[in-house]
Amino acid sequence: MAPSQADREPPPVPRSLQQTYESWHWQTAWSFVPGTVVFRLAGEAGEVRFLKLSGGPRTPRLALEVERLRWAREYLPVPSVIDSGREDGVDWLVTSGLPGQPGVSPELLAAPDVLAATLARGLRRFHDAAPVASCPFDFRLDAALALVRSRAEAELIEAEADFNLEHAHLKVEEALARLESRRPLREDLVVCHGDYCFPNALIQANEVTGYVDLGALGVADRWWDLAVASWSTVWNVGPGYEELFFRSYGVDADEEKMAYYRLLYDVSPEAWCPFEVVSHQPRYRHTSQTNGP
Repeated sequence: MAPSQADREPPPVPRSLQQTYESWHWQTAWSFVPGTVVFRLAGEAGEVRFLKLSGGPRTPRLALEVERLRWAREYLPVPSVIDSGREDGVDWLVTSGLPGQPGVSPELLAAPDVLAATLARGLRRFHDAAPVASCPFDFRLDAALALVRSRAEAELIEAEADFNLEHAHLKVEEALARLESRRPLREDLVVCHGDYCFPNALIQANEVTGYVDLGALGVADRWWDLAVASWSTVWNVGPGYEELFFRSYGVDADEEKMAYYRLLYDVSPEAWCPFEVVSHQPRYRHTSQTNGP
């Protein structure tokens, strides 16, 4: 079933937030598809905050991201949670700003080899810094596949809307059967970001200075991140940089795990792709227009 027009639209700004930030300068930072938008808020004294809104039946609850941000902040440079809540069916999250530019900034994309290596080193630091033993969030395959099955039973997976080009020929039932039959025998566990794409890393002086959009953080095979991160190099700078990404991270390509976790990504709660699917389309829409509430 194709998404409705309402599903394509960003959620409205709750009235309480309009009042709280009435005097702040609003700018659309990111427009996600479907049902999520991020605003950059600038105060008169120069303070910068980010407001994330999420609404709709197929969007993850931001309470999950709040929990993960608060846990991760002890170990990683992630935004601090200033406030969060839910109003009129819309989840909202206000966080602090961090130094650096998103990995899809034009000046960074102009040097794709430097960018790919920088992002790979940043992912390695993420995996080395966050402790598996104390992480309360589980996305090992037992938990992941159980969650995927429950989403399928609730008809929350839509192949036409969710699947990337590699999987566009699959029906949901076929995708789930493939995940069951090709399940890796061993998991190389780390704390994964869960959606390590170019826009979700902040970069300054060729180093990752911050990590954002942690709603899917959890203990999983490191290839959950590596598969998606290397995929993101193709979406954002075109083919030819995946080998550099793996070399800079410090691994050899594992084609079987890469294919497996990319399919798992497409059926998981954080997965989405643009409704107007285009080859090498960046997974996120970046906008910079000034926009009030």
